Amino acid sequence: MNTSFTPVSYDYREIIEEAIDQRKSGRIFFFNNDVQLDSADGQIISLTEHKNSGWFIHLEPEHQIRIDRIITIFGKPGPAYDEYDAYANACLDCKGGYDL
Repeated sequence: MNTSFTPVSYDYREIIEEAIDQRKSGRIFFFNNDVQLDSADGQIISLTEHKNSGWFIHLEPEHQIRIDRIITIFGKPGPAYDEYDAYANACLDCKGGYDL
């Protein structure tokens, strides 16, 4: 990963654990290893901690996502939503360009 793990509020872990218990499936948007927007569809089957790497969800079919990189999980904002929102609005912060 290009970024180190950022601690995640327990609220997000509860959302994930509830999705596991309810066997929910759907689409998850996240930042991939190249810090690019990505998505995966499936059912969350587990949440595990990888030593020195952070917490990961495991989807069926096979896919692994670090939870601090999740933008939305089944339509709900995830830990990286604010980062995505700032990224999406970056052009609004541009300096220079045209004089009005």
